[in-house]
Amino acid sequence: MSSESRVASRPVAFAVFSIIAGAIGWFASFELLTEYMKTLANPDYVPNCAVSVLVTCGPNMGSWQGSLLGFSNTIIGVSAFMAPIIVGAALLAGARFSPWFWRVYQLGLLAGFAFVVWLFSQSVFVLGTLCPWCMVVWTVMIPLWWVTAFRPYAAGDVPLSRKSRDLFQRLYSWTWVIVLLCYVLIAFIAQLQLDWLAEFARA
Repeated sequence: MSSESRVASRPVAFAVFSIIAGAIGWFASFELLTEYMKTLANPDYVPNCAVSVLVTCGPNMGSWQGSLLGFSNTIIGVSAFMAPIIVGAALLAGARFSPWFWRVYQLGLLAGFAFVVWLFSQSVFVLGTLCPWCMVVWTVMIPLWWVTAFRPYAAGDVPLSRKSRDLFQRLYSWTWVIVLLCYVLIAFIAQLQLDWLAEFARA
């Protein structure tokens, strides 16, 4: 295979998307970690995400939900979001991953997606706040999961029968519709529970 064909076969768009989404998620997690450390050092410190009573990250960071495993969830984010960055960079460099790798990677993303859904439910229904940096994490974790859930099968990275591959290709073509529906559902539930539109109207 020529160097030109190898370059052409690289999933450049998917790789760049993974890097950008991972970098955004990592930055949001790092900002949360930094603000959390500042509040530990100075209890009177006001985090940079404290916009209002509703839009703030203080209650989230100080709750048990914010340290589910006994340490700040932000440490999980800073560590975990390195994965899509590394995977994207490796794909750009020409790496080809085995089917088992994609399945393990998908399991990790599924865990992240489930964790985000749980954190959203706790934030909206229990804590009654919308954490800005948390919402950034939600925004990138949702497409990271759905895109990677379908693409390896649609692109043939994980071998399937022709019929199954056609199914995943159709699902993959609808990925951004699914992502948009997730965003709309989150906004709708948050509006019903917290009336965030009224909060932003007052601002």
